[in-house]
Amino acid sequence: MDIEKDQVCVLIPTLNEEPTIGDLIQRFLDLGYTDILVIDGKSSDRTREIAASSGAKVVIQTGKGKGNAFIQALAFLEKPYVLLLDGDGTYDPEDAIHLLKPLLMGYDQSIGNRLGQENITSFHRLNLTGNRILNWLFKVAHGRYLYDILSGYRAFTLSSLRRMHLYEEGFGIETEISSEAVKNKDRIAVIPVKYGVRVGSVTKLDPIHDGIKIGRTIYRLAKLNNPVFYFGMIGALITLAGVVMGAYIISEWFRKIDHIPLTILSMMLVIAGLQIFMFGIQSDMLLAYQREMLHEIQNLREEVGSGNKSLNE
Repeated sequence: MDIEKDQVCVLIPTLNEEPTIGDLIQRFLDLGYTDILVIDGKSSDRTREIAASSGAKVVIQTGKGKGNAFIQALAFLEKPYVLLLDGDGTYDPEDAIHLLKPLLMGYDQSIGNRLGQENITSFHRLNLTGNRILNWLFKVAHGRYLYDILSGYRAFTLSSLRRMHLYEEGFGIETEISSEAVKNKDRIAVIPVKYGVRVGSVTKLDPIHDGIKIGRTIYRLAKLNNPVFYFGMIGALITLAGVVMGAYIISEWFRKIDHIPLTILSMMLVIAGLQIFMFGIQSDMLLAYQREMLHEIQNLREEVGSGNKSLNE
């Protein structure tokens, strides 16, 4: 059994996708998807004109960045299921049904995994390595390995999107979506998808600059998902600085040279680092308690809702 396609909104953020957007929309229409929403980031080419004439609803983005486009689009979503993909033609509409199917089985989100062996030739070696490093970092920081957190091909239930608190304006939006899904304990399916070579347009992603920004986003978002990791990293670096300084002081002491101020600073750094690490542990305990309380509240609401439904019947 598949999701009825008129219950799906196909959401496509665009920026100068003239060579591919018309064919992409037509392929979705041919497959039976009737609700196609294009959020355009003020393209300087004919992207908006082609998208509108092809049968999509077009909204001009008020801000800048892919994340901003996705956040703005949330206000226009009404269908119970949402399919998100880029407009550059690298994703295959035929894979949409495979991403949507898990949502009928109780999953909240599906992620299209591009990093399978069959797609290796579509990636530059630097991009492929960067993707794998960031996926590993996400696992360490957030406790779940999602295979391809930067994938732009995803399916959601509308209710899962409504639970998310999203603020990232740029390419970090996929990372924030993944982080929010983990924080909300959403059921996430990872589905292999085809990934083609971009045709007729250049990528907006800088593998070095944007990779560093995404790495920072992963670390920053860990503050709410894994405070032991977030504060532990800070504490470890400060403690390490104190230990290295202490080693230097000891080596100088053997040469009959005293560094009293440095000795005090070294001790303070070690103590401060350990205190920050302990603060991370305490934050993790508070977070676990908060999640338990929210879970109990949710269960209580469901019981009350079931009771009211029984009374009405």
